[in-house]
Amino acid sequence: MTIQFAHRLDREPVAGQVKFVEPRESVLGLAGSVQNFAQDREIYAEGGAAETFYKVVSGVVRTCKFLSDGRRQIDAFYQAGDIFGIEGESLHSLSAEAVSDCTVISYRRRGADVTTAGGQIADQLFEHLMHRLARAQEHALLLGRRSAVEKVAAFLVDWADYSADHRSVSLAMTRQDIADYLGLTIETVSRTLSHLEREKLIEMPSARQIRLRNLEALRDFNA
Repeated sequence: MTIQFAHRLDREPVAGQVKFVEPRESVLGLAGSVQNFAQDREIYAEGGAAETFYKVVSGVVRTCKFLSDGRRQIDAFYQAGDIFGIEGESLHSLSAEAVSDCTVISYRRRGADVTTAGGQIADQLFEHLMHRLARAQEHALLLGRRSAVEKVAAFLVDWADYSADHRSVSLAMTRQDIADYLGLTIETVSRTLSHLEREKLIEMPSARQIRLRNLEALRDFNA
């Protein structure tokens, strides 16, 4: 799972994340183009030319696939500092959308944009690809879990890793987003969160704010 809220660009990388350090302050102007997207706006579409990749500056982005029956499967979430849109082929295999208002930097796959940064971007792209492979494997395992509680608990623990105390979750995404990421229905996600709150494992001051009261117990669901 790759997951997000407004975080520092220099945070330490965790599984599925890349610590994207700017070689120098001017790199943003030299190596890429800054773009702003409103909530739910499309950044690129599945099947479109994969000529650029992106780094999130602020906000949250989701990559997803729309199935033939109309259902949506979310592949990953990205937040500040994360890189997305790297493809092995010439076309995008997924769509990318803004979960919240967001700012991203786009980089051309070929040409001067990458080399301008003195090779540091290329090195970090390789690191990102390795993490992305590991995250894809983790997501496949997550979708294969039998219990909705296991899925939701793993999601919350993963997101909490982005907070300073590892116990606070500030959700940019909706319950439907979470459901489409975990392979559940929105009703199941809501019931599972309510169950975890009744068991005093979490508390929900609001729909988008969750505090993990018993982090160890939540981790034990996926031990």
